[in-house]
Amino acid sequence: MADAGAGRSGGGAPSPDRARQGADDVARAADYVASRLREPPQAVLVLGSGLGALADDVTDAVRIPFGEIPGFARPTVAGHRGMLVAGRLEGLSCLVLQGRYHLYEGHAPADVVRPVRTAAVLGARTLMVTCAAGGLDPRLRAGDLMLLDDHVNVMGRNPLIGPLPDGEPRFPDMAAPYDAGLQSLAQAVARAEGIRLQRGTYCALTGPSYETRAEVRMLARFGDAVGMSTVPEVLAARSLGMRVLGLALITNPAAGLAPGTLDHDDVVAAGTRAADRFGRLVRGVLRRLAGGMAPPA
Repeated sequence: MADAGAGRSGGGAPSPDRARQGADDVARAADYVASRLREPPQAVLVLGSGLGALADDVTDAVRIPFGEIPGFARPTVAGHRGMLVAGRLEGLSCLVLQGRYHLYEGHAPADVVRPVRTAAVLGARTLMVTCAAGGLDPRLRAGDLMLLDDHVNVMGRNPLIGPLPDGEPRFPDMAAPYDAGLQSLAQAVARAEGIRLQRGTYCALTGPSYETRAEVRMLARFGDAVGMSTVPEVLAARSLGMRVLGLALITNPAAGLAPGTLDHDDVVAAGTRAADRFGRLVRGVLRRLAGGMAPPA
């Protein structure tokens, strides 16, 4: 896989040749995955750090390692298995991405969103994207699930820069990146299941270093939680007209807000501890989608 600087022209934008290559990679990936599918997907789930266990519950599952799919990369981060699982969850036909790869691993933004673009080509019209995050707001406790209301892109990178694949608008409206109808479904499930579900704004940095205390103070003026993923996939999905539901697991207070140092192993462990609540929430949303309970877009 090319690193983040490969094929870039001045100002960090991908060259036209690199962008065209990216579109070809999406087509090849979609063709390969389609040849393995039993039915087209209705939704795509991206499972973040420590949250991948839900993919083990997919029925009639077809499992494809990322490394076998043209244009996909193998994740290098603990807690990201790097497996595409196709099948049914709660009656809904899904593609489940068991892990993701990140900008900080050296990938270009277009590479990071290739799985979402591939899912859209295959027919998925809903994206459920999850991540681990550090809490910026004192009301957020480790172990909380947070519904994403909005986000702030502090990555300095955008997968929509440069020539775009056919069908993607040049200037997509991001005033409401997260779908209000899907949020209502998630809140209804949380109430029914007795799950504490917070709401807030997610700030995305490239990482991989955790934030300084000064950066945390700055980010706390912008949002409620901070992480190193999610926003690129959301930008691509909304550009493609997909409905998006975002969920963050608050694994810890942001850097410098609690005693001790942050460690990625703790993030993965927090995901494991939250697996039951997280799974019940996601399953409930999927069950309602499969039953046609989603409000209109």
